Amino acid sequence: MPMTPPSALLRADRSPLFMSRPPLGLEQTAPLRVVVFGYHDIGVACMEAVQEQGGNIVTVVTHEDDPAETIWFASLARAAAARGIPVRAPADPNAPAFVEQIRQLQPDLIFSFYYRRLLGRTLLQLPRLGAINVHGSLLPKYRGRAPINWALVRGEALTGVTLHYMDERADHGDIIVQRPVPIAVEDTALRLSRKLTAAAREAVRDTYPLIASGRAPRIPQDHAAATRFGRRRPADGLIDWGASAWRIYNLVRAVTHPFPGAFTYWGARRVRVWEARPPRDRRSGGPPGQVLGVNAARSLDVLTGDGVLEIARLQVDDEREMNAAEFAAAAATVGATQVVFGGTGGGIE
Repeated sequence: MPMTPPSALLRADRSPLFMSRPPLGLEQTAPLRVVVFGYHDIGVACMEAVQEQGGNIVTVVTHEDDPAETIWFASLARAAAARGIPVRAPADPNAPAFVEQIRQLQPDLIFSFYYRRLLGRTLLQLPRLGAINVHGSLLPKYRGRAPINWALVRGEALTGVTLHYMDERADHGDIIVQRPVPIAVEDTALRLSRKLTAAAREAVRDTYPLIASGRAPRIPQDHAAATRFGRRRPADGLIDWGASAWRIYNLVRAVTHPFPGAFTYWGARRVRVWEARPPRDRRSGGPPGQVLGVNAARSLDVLTGDGVLEIARLQVDDEREMNAAEFAAAAATVGATQVVFGGTGGGIE
């Protein structure tokens, strides 16, 4: 059983959860007993990093897939089972009976790798070295859900991953390390997710020895500078053609495959915009949403509130995806002399 540090060695204002290092003479010599809460590609990558560094993962805690969600990412449950690690998927990780199960495992350390439920204080206090979370932003920016999508929607040029100690508030605890990740102008949410997964794996791998020895840094967050965003819904992909071409482009790349996609309407038909090109500095008169035609780069030029958006691939209703030339040909077959996309209904003339 792991030894509990004498209370006389603790700071008066902190519980064992908030220790910066174990007392002298109590350094860990055996592999740490680690409980991993996780999900998604980052969950798999970071679990592997812990094992590579010698952590003894005594169980993996995950949750059932949402049947309404497209599952495009790796299964942590399957990856853990393939390594002989027991897997649990409680409906409520903070239920007393489940917390007792984790207590019986005597964890030295808890990690949360993209686990989607908030862990309560009783659970967080179990491991002597604390509980550590990986978040997909440079905290305190972009606390909350979907930080990758939100960073793209808002046109950020830089994001990253943060390892931080957990407390009862989401994405709130002291920072251990951050790994910045530049956002390329062509990055989609999928491409950026893969970059962040690689950065998270490296951060866990490189920092684990400090964490295991109780010597990991503790850098308080500047809570006054925090920004927080909620989860995104499919309905949030509705295009406002009165916005700038850059703003619409950022929305398209933030929610394209494997996400539900940005969308608009052409008359009564829903049009999903799956791929757009970075806007060039072009101006043209006319109402936002008006389709000007197919340009020399074989993209569909559409007027916005500021500039021209170039659409490379789109999909009408549940038909197959098509390129700009195919869409223009399809519009001609229904006698459309002018196409105008609209947020709540467009027009066909």
